[in-house]
Amino acid sequence: MKNVIVVIGAGSIGQAIARRVSSGKHVLLADLRKENAEAAAKVLSEAGFDVSTTIVDVSSRQSVHELVEKATGLGSVMGLIHAAGVSPSQAPKEAVLKVDLYGTALILEEFGNIIAQGGSGVVIASQSGHRLPALTPDQDKELATTPVEKLLALPWLQPEKIKDTLHAYQVSKRANSLRVMAEAVRWGKRGARINTISPGIIITPLAKDELTGPRGEGYRNMIEKCPAGRAGTPDEVGNVGALLMGADGAFITGSDFLMDGGVTAAYWYGELAPK
Repeated sequence: MKNVIVVIGAGSIGQAIARRVSSGKHVLLADLRKENAEAAAKVLSEAGFDVSTTIVDVSSRQSVHELVEKATGLGSVMGLIHAAGVSPSQAPKEAVLKVDLYGTALILEEFGNIIAQGGSGVVIASQSGHRLPALTPDQDKELATTPVEKLLALPWLQPEKIKDTLHAYQVSKRANSLRVMAEAVRWGKRGARINTISPGIIITPLAKDELTGPRGEGYRNMIEKCPAGRAGTPDEVGNVGALLMGADGAFITGSDFLMDGGVTAAYWYGELAPK
């Protein structure tokens, strides 16, 4: 039996982390689109990695459970890289909540049931979660601990309470980091760790959609006025992912790592502050 790294979302960030943590292990690449998974698998296999692919819809419990069964059929699941999601320009607000909020909670629950001792995981959240104003302590706790199947029924997550797709995305990404904090307690009982990374603007196909979409001007403004003065790269996220999943990060769990070139700092205390 092999040691398995499961990558959900076969895009640039998932691949960048996988390249750093998967040597000598089997990589199971899962994506909603078969062609995305196969394209990523070709790149990784040509770089010497042992790879297989499958399809997953993270908003479907049955689909996620089938992914778990496929992964455990291959061997011991030592790593989870969850990098799938939709951006505010790609889907209506109900779909953003279903994929980014519910889907992530579902993956954390299902993989938390089977993660191997010594295993670790990383969830890709977003700087957007850090720009949502503070929620109440009760709302934080609800996002962190409400049973998965009851999450989308929370009264304050109903469509009439969510202003737009950006608001849905911000709430979802805040939920990701809170959910990971709560799940870290449960994962710890299995001798495993789980953390989130909240990247800023990382140049990927998804970011290019945003840069050319209705919010493009705002994105370009963020890049120009943030302390770093540039966007990030998938490899930079990969480096943080490797730290969190590897032996050097063995004391880190239940944490969220904001890496956005200082966009959030400039939003709260600098030139990007709302007028």
